[in-house]
Amino acid sequence: MFKTYFKLAYRNIIKDKAYSLINISGLAIGLAASILILLWVQNELSYDKFHKNAGQIYRINSEFADSKTAANSAGMPAGLKAEMPVIKNTVRLAPAAVLLETGNRKFEEKRVFYADAGFMDIFSFPLVKGDRSTALKQADCVLITQDMATKYFGNEDPIGKVLRKDNKENVVITGVLANIPANSELQFDFILPMASIAATNNDLKNNIWNNFNFYDYIQLDKSFDLSAPNLLKLERQIDQIFQKHSPGTKATFQLQPLTKIHLAPERVGDLPGHGNALYVNIFFIIAILILVVACINFMNLATARSARRAKEIGLRKVAGAVRAQLVLQFLSESVFISFLSLLFAFVLVYLFLPVFNELANRKLTIDISDINLWLSLFGIALLTGLISGSYPALFLSGFNPVKVLKGNVRSMGGNLLFRNTLVVIQFTVSIVLLVGTLVIYNQLKFIRERNPGFEKANLLYIPMTGDIWNKQQALKNELKGSPLTSDFSIITDLPTNLESWTFNVKWDGKDPRSQTTIPVMGVDEDFIHTFRMKLVAGRSFSSAFKADSNNYLVNEKMLTIMGLNAATAVGKTLRLWGNKGTIIGVVKDFNFKPVQQTIEPLVMPFNQKGRFIVVRTLPGKTSATIQALSKISQELNPAYPFQFDFIDQDLAHLYKGEQQMGNIFNLFAILGIFISCLGLYGLSAFMAEQRTKEIGVRKVLGASVLNLVYLLSSGITRLILIAIVIAIPLSWYAVNSWLAGFAYHINVSWLVFFTVSLAALGIAWLTVSYESVKAAIVNPIKSLRTE
Repeated sequence: MFKTYFKLAYRNIIKDKAYSLINISGLAIGLAASILILLWVQNELSYDKFHKNAGQIYRINSEFADSKTAANSAGMPAGLKAEMPVIKNTVRLAPAAVLLETGNRKFEEKRVFYADAGFMDIFSFPLVKGDRSTALKQADCVLITQDMATKYFGNEDPIGKVLRKDNKENVVITGVLANIPANSELQFDFILPMASIAATNNDLKNNIWNNFNFYDYIQLDKSFDLSAPNLLKLERQIDQIFQKHSPGTKATFQLQPLTKIHLAPERVGDLPGHGNALYVNIFFIIAILILVVACINFMNLATARSARRAKEIGLRKVAGAVRAQLVLQFLSESVFISFLSLLFAFVLVYLFLPVFNELANRKLTIDISDINLWLSLFGIALLTGLISGSYPALFLSGFNPVKVLKGNVRSMGGNLLFRNTLVVIQFTVSIVLLVGTLVIYNQLKFIRERNPGFEKANLLYIPMTGDIWNKQQALKNELKGSPLTSDFSIITDLPTNLESWTFNVKWDGKDPRSQTTIPVMGVDEDFIHTFRMKLVAGRSFSSAFKADSNNYLVNEKMLTIMGLNAATAVGKTLRLWGNKGTIIGVVKDFNFKPVQQTIEPLVMPFNQKGRFIVVRTLPGKTSATIQALSKISQELNPAYPFQFDFIDQDLAHLYKGEQQMGNIFNLFAILGIFISCLGLYGLSAFMAEQRTKEIGVRKVLGASVLNLVYLLSSGITRLILIAIVIAIPLSWYAVNSWLAGFAYHINVSWLVFFTVSLAALGIAWLTVSYESVKAAIVNPIKSLRTE
């Protein structure tokens, strides 16, 4: 029976090639788009689930009155384990950048973690060479990934080989890890033992509990019940233990499951590459909507051409076919078309996956041997076929054979309202996607063009590494000696990545019970000029004032929490980490965090440590400035490779996730609209075909081509107008919900909705105009002869 049905389906496809091409290509594109999105969604949801003990691993996050951070202290993990038997293992991680050397080749590596020996017990990163139980035990060891083994030693066995670290000590390779999976929140190339810095790091040496400079992970015992109430009790116990070790610090702690970190709301100090649960939900909905739009095409076209199948159905019913058999036949046809579309969709996915990976900055792959993948694709195709074929099957199988064989198909009605509803749904989805595309584009443009409070162009920076730390005066002399590099400043933190913060800021009148986290950025006397900052009151640091080494600049936001204004703040006393000084100037607020976050209070002490040299290049002289800086670096810091970067590129990188999201959204919005137009084109062709005689009669009676095109287009125009009325409030709510995630964003004006409405109408008119004009210019004699 099914063999017969599939034969009939094949014959119908061959019989009406234009209809089949529209139907199959629409479904194929819809399926391909949905599969690509679902691959991305699956990847985002799979982070860190490959670890053997993933369900028992938690990161200890810190929460304060006004901030939430991913960082924690050096002393907490061991202290907790000593008092809480339920904790099986602990590990602390500290990100670092180190210089590594082999032979005469040197590389500054930035994807490095210092880790406790428990790292190998808690995490399941595969060790392809070395002994897992001892690989991280000795203080002078290092673990490297396969890519790094190839980079440093080619095809040689790296185990036992020595790398020179920071030009002063040797480390021995004791293990080679498999390359870190792309769906790991922890991304690194090297693991160094925490024991190697235990004697020099103050937090480790003194077992400090109230400095938050590490990532702390714990592994709970498998016997522990991981219910929400039990985890809450553990968190309260951690709070109590912390208060015993640091009674003056108001902090609470949260156990965050390892597998939830990637898509959880972002915290201060979260590692690069953090995901966004909102985007996962948005794209999952888009995948469903695109599939719905593709299914609507099938339903519309199948019901539109019902007159062509009417006599076939009538004859089958007269010959004894019952309705259930006819329903099964039409469902079999739609499932056959769906699986045929899936085949083409799979080819499209295979061809365009590299392009999609480039857009999404992911390494998605299709594992052909994965049985779950094939079951999922089979399920999607079957469901698509059943959904898209359900209404046509029920509608067509319900034809009255007497009326059909008399040729009275149109009088049966019933399908027009449903078909129009489907067109409205299609274009409602398309309009919402169009509005989303336009708003995302404008918000990203706003981010790119927004003034962060300083002139971001032509600012390049180099990190102060190696010998340059001890040659700061010589460095300044060299920089001042060239007009290419004379406009410079030395700061502790970049305004694109401000990491330092403290509770230890006091001023006259501060509530002693208040505990506010305040970012700190050390700057020098050239900071205001180099960054083209604006002073609201007072002055900048100056070498003419010796006392400035103890004084402070603050931003406007800092004044709001101090209860001061710009006129009264200058001259007031401020204490940072116990160092008493005076506020000498107020800097106009500037962004030192992404625009998703509001500007925070900021204290700027005089920089006596260094860390970054920022140079403002002369217009058109960037290359010459880089060469000059490279020469200075080689003279003062020959043991380290010269490295540089640009502030504006760092700012752009902050919004890389939003940019990628915008690119993906635009792609699938275009595909969704294209699929809708494909269906609309097919529908307009059948509508024109159905009204061939009417058009001929009207033309004989004097109707112009314009009148006829208007006649054929007016019905579609009404449907698009209804879709616009429904889509505008839906899209308004959707885009404003997304924009609410940004502290600074565009305001969506009525012009956006007006422009999109015109675009939707224009797209619809263009789509139906070809068939309408073609039908209108046909010789009326030929039209009236049509049976």
